[in-house]
Amino acid sequence: MISKYEWIKDLVRAEQQMEESGVVDFTAGFDPEKSLNDQTLLFVTQLKEAFVEAASTFNQMKGAAFGGIKIYGIAKTESDFMLFRNGFKLIFTKRQPGSISINFQYQGAGFVPGSAAADKIAESLMNEDRLEARWGAFGEIIWTHKELQVSAEHLVRYYMSRFIKESAK
Repeated sequence: MISKYEWIKDLVRAEQQMEESGVVDFTAGFDPEKSLNDQTLLFVTQLKEAFVEAASTFNQMKGAAFGGIKIYGIAKTESDFMLFRNGFKLIFTKRQPGSISINFQYQGAGFVPGSAAADKIAESLMNEDRLEARWGAFGEIIWTHKELQVSAEHLVRYYMSRFIKESAK
C-alpha cells in the first residue's frame, strides 16, 4: 500500500545512496511519473475505504441481511474495487496513472437483452465517468471530473446515493 509519506522514503533512499556512492541526485523526492502513479493508487484506496465505511453504515441501518451492499477488491489489480447489490455493480478502475474510471453495470435475472427495459437500463448504466488528475502548484495532484475539481467526500456521497437508488428492487 502506498502511504502519503512515500516521498520521504524516496528522500531517505536517495540520501543513503549519496552517502554510499558520493553522487547527489537532485531529482530525489519528486519524480512526476512515480508521484502520479502513487497518488492515483492512494486516491483509489481512499475512495475504497470511504465506500466501505458508507456501505457498512448503510448495511447496519438497513438491518436486513438481504439487500446489503458488498464491496470486493478486483483480482490482479493494484487497487480496483466494486460495490455489488441486487445484480448491480459500481466499478472503480485505475486505467492508468492519473485516470480512474467509474462504471455502472447490471446483470440481473429477467434481464432480456434487446427489450425496451433492457435498453433503458443499459443506456443509463453503461456510461463511464472518468476522474482525471491535474497538476496543481508545488506538485499537488488535483482530481477532476469534466474539468471540475472533485472532493472525495462528495464523490462518495453522489455515487453511493446513485448506486443505492439504481440497485433498489
